[in-house]
Amino acid sequence: MLNYFVTRLGRAGFTLFLILTFSFFILRMTGDPAILIMSPDAPPEALDAFRKSWGLDAPLWDQYLGFLGNLLQGNFGYSMRDKSPAMELVISRIPATLTLAIPAFFLKLIIGIPAGVMAALYRNSWIDRALISLSIAGHTVPSFVLGLVLVLIFSVSLGWLPSGGDSSFKHIILPVVTLSFGGAAVLARFTRSAMLEVMGQPYIRTASAKGLKWRLVVKHHAMPNAAIPTLTVIGFMVGSLIAGAVVVESVFSWPGVGRLLVTSVANRDLAVVQCLLLLVGTTMVCSNLLVDALYGWVDPRVRKS
Repeated sequence: MLNYFVTRLGRAGFTLFLILTFSFFILRMTGDPAILIMSPDAPPEALDAFRKSWGLDAPLWDQYLGFLGNLLQGNFGYSMRDKSPAMELVISRIPATLTLAIPAFFLKLIIGIPAGVMAALYRNSWIDRALISLSIAGHTVPSFVLGLVLVLIFSVSLGWLPSGGDSSFKHIILPVVTLSFGGAAVLARFTRSAMLEVMGQPYIRTASAKGLKWRLVVKHHAMPNAAIPTLTVIGFMVGSLIAGAVVVESVFSWPGVGRLLVTSVANRDLAVVQCLLLLVGTTMVCSNLLVDALYGWVDPRVRKS
């Protein structure tokens, strides 16, 4: 059991190292922050002075070694826009993102899992077809399209809800619904498939042949076993709580981490983007570690393999 978790912990650390490395080189190869932050019309002397002040005039390999050295000392760099510590700027946006992400996550579970179970229990019925049609629509429609449609209906046409901002509870409703719809659809489809696979197993038929009520068979035999593969999807959703809000926050002008990522990438604010990618990567890696731990705890076959 210990080797199981140590191996996955080592993989998690190596994954974060790769994320930081690739983000460092890709960001510096896709644009000059001096031109974007100052101006293309700025004097060459001013651009050179800007690059020198931020260490951008050094060879790329030297910049990378300095970047790793600063990380080991807990220095994540400073924003090129307002000179504030990059990590502090990112952390200040996390509460706004979690205000959307946490309710959306629980809404996905509340809608997706019961819908998937019901679709499996009423397979090939009109209930199954209706739920699958909705789940396909939710999975294929982009979140920004759904958000704009909801704004047109509930903000422009009906005037019930605001189209953007974060000053009241009403401002949360449309972003949360937009953020949860696609995830609930994916979870419903995956839960249905897992339930159908489990319900075709011999032990389900054996439990029914013993005279157990179908409700008890589903509750005590089908659903617990179907929950094991469903943990993968739920773990991915936990990991994407922050990354999944990027588009939605931009559509609804929500001042969270996702919107900060969009503006920072556009401005090539290197330190802020690197902190954001580290935050997203850490969230994904930690959620995968949690899923692996739950797998190893629930199913001993995973530990032995």
